[in-house]
Amino acid sequence: MNIILLGPPGAGKGTQAEKLIKELDAVQISTGDIFRTNIKNNTPLGAKAKEYMNKGQLVPDELTIDLVWDALDKVEDGKSILLDGFPRNITQAEALDEGMQKRDNKIDKVININVPEDVIIERISGRRVNVSTGKVYHIKFNPPKVEGIDDETGEKLIQREDDTEAAVKERLDVYNKHTSVLIDYYNKKGILVTIDGAKTPEEVFDQIIKSLEK
Repeated sequence: MNIILLGPPGAGKGTQAEKLIKELDAVQISTGDIFRTNIKNNTPLGAKAKEYMNKGQLVPDELTIDLVWDALDKVEDGKSILLDGFPRNITQAEALDEGMQKRDNKIDKVININVPEDVIIERISGRRVNVSTGKVYHIKFNPPKVEGIDDETGEKLIQREDDTEAAVKERLDVYNKHTSVLIDYYNKKGILVTIDGAKTPEEVFDQIIKSLEK
């Protein structure tokens, strides 16, 4: 089964991806991981991607698509695939469909994790991080014993720049302009399932599994 995970930043896609990989024995295809691996291994495609990333620019669609297909073509035949972070727009979605068709394959389900914007803002803007260990707290859902201080190390916790309310709103604007149009695209194909992502991670996962069984 080939699945795409859709949803805004803070929807919990990473948590659900981890659970689905185990449940389905699937291979996760994440654009972030693909970029990092290719750059680390200094591949020709990685070198091109690095040029854009070093300038703070988005990697162009054509190059992103090439990198994704390079990874997809290495997946063992018959293995389930979980796409996370791709496609991000209609151009990428159409290229994915075209490539799948050429390889006599298809996307079976698109899981859209829907979370209200106010919930996302609360989730992300409340995060506090220990920079040295990477441990994440939340001022409401998982607060440290002493405000602003890591329980284990006593080090100061910080709010990442891209976790501020203003930054989160900006990220949501980008998502709504480019990626949310994919909801309509896949809905028309009859393979979209929308999940209530405001529930607990366990409840969200249960909804996803039930939708895949239908």
